[in-house]
Parts: sequence; structure tokens; C-alpha cells
Amino acid sequence: MRYTTHPTAVIDEGCTIGAGTRIWHFSHLMTGCIIGERCNIGQNVVVSPGVKLGNNVKVQNNVSLYTGVECADDVFLGPSCVFTNVTNPRSAVNRRDQYAKTHVGKGASIGANATIVCGHDIGEFAFIGAGAVVTRTVPAYALVVGNPARQAGWMSEYGHKLKFNAKGEATCPESGQQYQLNNDRVTRLS
Repeated sequence: MRYTTHPTAVIDEGCTIGAGTRIWHFSHLMTGCIIGERCNIGQNVVVSPGVKLGNNVKVQNNVSLYTGVECADDVFLGPSCVFTNVTNPRSAVNRRDQYAKTHVGKGASIGANATIVCGHDIGEFAFIGAGAVVTRTVPAYALVVGNPARQAGWMSEYGHKLKFNAKGEATCPESGQQYQLNNDRVTRLS
């Protein structure tokens, strides 16, 4: 077996799971989900059909990943965060053919208890604060917090808030990587 799983985990037939992935207590991976290499699926996680996780994705305990969610490599999903897939759910109305997609970009982090309303993508290296409710698309490197989530700055790839000078330049204090802010868009220079 290329991956490891706790005996209480349920893995439906038809899942694709990459080498080195670990699946913990009471998690349920449903038919047709695709899990990359070296992922960590915490306890009590639900991964619905069609969900795609890239390599090295960390899914903390009690996360719900519903059909329509795709995460690129190196994404961090904090404890109890939730993704929705229907904008107007009703118990008596079947909307399975109306699932909206949500893409989480490479290196993004989503904090504990955050909710991502479907159809709103999260940019590369964006940082969603704990408890935030995301109701719109989040640009790359953006820091968003609150309910509804509002932008509160920009983050480096190492997870530090960037402080831009008058020229729109900033340096990550940990990595030394340099960033440019131009027209409300951040790019890494080095």
C-alpha cells in the first residue's frame, strides 16, 4: 500500500490516493476523489466525490470538502473549515447538477472554522483568517479576515504580513523574498 490509513477511516472504492499520504481516524473519502502525494488527512474529515487535492495538502481535523472543491499543491486547511457547493440549498430541492466550483491556489492557508462560500476562488499563497466567511474571490497573497471576509493586507509565501514601502516593495522577514505591489496585485520578485 502506497499510503497509510487508520483502521476507522472509510475509503470508498474508486478513490485515487497518492504515495506517502496519511489518512487518520474516522475520515471518509468518497468515490471519485483524488488525493495527491504526501497529503495529511486529519481525523473526521469528509472528502466528497470529485474533490481534487494536490500534493502535500494538509487537511486538519473536522474539515468538510464537498464536490466542486479543488486544492493545488501545498494548501493548508485549518481545523473545522468548511466549503459549500450550492449557493441556495433547500432540503426539498435537489441541486446536485448545480454544484459550484471553488479552486484554492498553491500554498494558500485557510484558518480554523473558516467558511468558503462556493464559486469563489482563493488565490495562490492567500491567507484566510480563522473564522472568516469568504463570500468573494480572494486574490493571490491577500490576507482576509472577518464575516464577511475583508482584505486586511498581504502575506508572504512564508506566512508573514508584508509591509510595503512608498515604492510598493516589501521583503519577507523570514525568507528574504522580495515582493512588488502594483495596481492591487502582489508578485514575488525573488
